[in-house]
Amino acid sequence: MRTAIIKFPGTTCETDVLKALRAVGAEAEVVLFNRFDPDKYQGVVIPGGFSFGDYLRAGAIAANSETMRGVREMADQGKLVLGICNGFQILVESGLLKGALLPNLGLRFITRWVRVMVRRKDTPFTKDSKDVLYMPIAHAEGRYFLDDEETASKLSVFQYVDEKGDPTVEANPNGSILNIAGISNEAGNVLGLMPHPERAAFSTISPDGSSDGLEILKVFAK
Repeated sequence: MRTAIIKFPGTTCETDVLKALRAVGAEAEVVLFNRFDPDKYQGVVIPGGFSFGDYLRAGAIAANSETMRGVREMADQGKLVLGICNGFQILVESGLLKGALLPNLGLRFITRWVRVMVRRKDTPFTKDSKDVLYMPIAHAEGRYFLDDEETASKLSVFQYVDEKGDPTVEANPNGSILNIAGISNEAGNVLGLMPHPERAAFSTISPDGSSDGLEILKVFAK
């Protein structure tokens, strides 16, 4: 599988994603947004950062680019699409994923390690995953919202939980509905999440020595 890591102006995490994907044996490369050709790739990752400075709303400008029309083509063909943090915001803004990502309840930028429960194992990204993953977040607009809780629950793939695996209020860092940390589309081939799997890909930088981020990224090596 050949995977593109799209770099928009303001993207900051493309190198980390590239190193993590290579760690699982994936064939990946960083591609500038205006040179992206969807026909050349079987997978795509939209990494975190501040695309186009996050003017208007986080991810809004990138979502309306020609690049994302190519990403939509890939999604419609059943290819794998992953959006991390700002990438998740772009996927939501573009309509590839339902809902909205609002400012954190505390109206402050949050950076810390969190635990997320894998609620669905029916996506390519999670079918062989551990039940609970330990990954960091770093965002100011990560509060997931959808006015239909039943639909939100069905789409939810990752849920913030405490050390016991319970989705408590205290475990929810940003006020997301139903403690949602990430969702997919109905088909399961498009996934967006606020935690950074690439920053949890190497045991040397994880507080507990884990490399849980690879559980998600290893799908691109197949």
